[in-house]
Amino acid sequence: MDVRLRELHGNWDRGFALDKHTRISTYLGDDEWGHPVFDTTRSPAGEALYQLKYRQDWSQTLPIALQIAESIYPRLPDVGCIVPMPASRVRPRQPVLEIATALGRIVRRPVLSGILSRVPTGQALKDIGTKAARAAVLAGRIMLHDGIPGSKRRNVLLIDDRYDTGASMEEACRVLRVTRKSQAFT
Repeated sequence: MDVRLRELHGNWDRGFALDKHTRISTYLGDDEWGHPVFDTTRSPAGEALYQLKYRQDWSQTLPIALQIAESIYPRLPDVGCIVPMPASRVRPRQPVLEIATALGRIVRRPVLSGILSRVPTGQALKDIGTKAARAAVLAGRIMLHDGIPGSKRRNVLLIDDRYDTGASMEEACRVLRVTRKSQAFT
């Protein structure tokens, strides 16, 4: 998979994305039901994620995880565990959990899938315009359960499937740092 690694900045120690999700999206008009139609060109990583998340093509999980293991994981010092971001939408299978689990197997690190949850906000974050407005809606909505096992400090690799403003990741990192047992990488 051809990627253009992007460094991400926020309240985490180091953060990366494989690429932008969408390269070009052109509005074509509305369909017969009045829904907007777009001609969209995605990056290879964006297309793989789109197929996984919206077309339930689970065969995309391993290539995405392998690319994270190759392009991002070596840039992060001594990752102790992997934590998937809590999903904003209930699905029978969660793409971010599938990616985190596959990555955990590849790099031989534990995946702590139940330690973060998200209280529903009642609105889609993608419909909220600014990062500040998203952060206000998310404040206190990401909860830490059980904490990070063990008594020693660990570097946590926080995995999300898409990055837009970083508001969700920042709230999750804030919550994880409350334990005082983690450095956060995204």
